[in-house]
Amino acid sequence: MKPPPAPAGRTRSLYRGDPGMWSWVLHRITGVATFFFLFVHVLDTALVRVNPETYDSVIDTYKTPLVGLMELALVAMVLYHALNGLRVMLVDFWSKGPKYQRVMLWTILAIWFVVMIPAAGRIFYNMFAGH
Repeated sequence: MKPPPAPAGRTRSLYRGDPGMWSWVLHRITGVATFFFLFVHVLDTALVRVNPETYDSVIDTYKTPLVGLMELALVAMVLYHALNGLRVMLVDFWSKGPKYQRVMLWTILAIWFVVMIPAAGRIFYNMFAGH
């Protein structure tokens, strides 16, 4: 059975630009990025058994401001992914979840922003205070 034709004048898909679509895309991106971070983390930690000097040099590179910014991005991604995951579970398993999904999206973004302010402050302090 063929799907009905698109209404005249409509060239975009139903979800293009909707916050729910961007939430879905960002959830996938943050999940994949976190997976790759964990993969690299396991590899660099394994270096301590293979060659401790190489491990020490890799750890020294982690003390640069560029890696500090990457650490900030990692915290932002993990926090968003966790909060959005809770939202997705509520949408899936709470009978009123679909009705409140947009409100929950803006709520998790507000929580993300509030938590990221002190997290960013701490990471910047560590980057520039030499800790």
